[in-house]
Amino acid sequence: MSKQIVYHGSYLKVIKPKIIEGKYFKDFGTGFYCTILDEQAIKWAKKYETPILNIYEYNENSKLRIKEFSVMSEEWLDFIINCRNGKKHNYDIVIGAMADDQVYNYISDLIEGNITREAFWELAKFKHPTHQIAFCTQDALETLTFIEEKELD
Repeated sequence: MSKQIVYHGSYLKVIKPKIIEGKYFKDFGTGFYCTILDEQAIKWAKKYETPILNIYEYNENSKLRIKEFSVMSEEWLDFIINCRNGKKHNYDIVIGAMADDQVYNYISDLIEGNITREAFWELAKFKHPTHQIAFCTQDALETLTFIEEKELD
């Protein structure tokens, strides 16, 4: 079992993460989203007036259903399209690149038939690597141990 530090950008200290269903669908469905990239979590946090970086230790549990996308692929794209359209999946944890706002616009264009898949892949090249881990079930949340929070300037 491996351990890893993960980050969650927010407007508050989150000692005990919860999965809150909202009206907006995310890349990997409903879940508590973290990343291994502290710069990315800081960027998420700085969207708020009082940015907070929450830091956790993730203790992998091999009994959980984990889906990992090691590269952006057709399968990754279809998974995001399904989740963004509200389709549920059966994974406890989903890991992979994120479709940031610009990439999501390309996904919307693809869904609406305004661009082809080939055009999507040409437009979707990232300048910076992105990463997200969606903890989608209560069992998945149990793999997180709160370490500390940092208020950002």
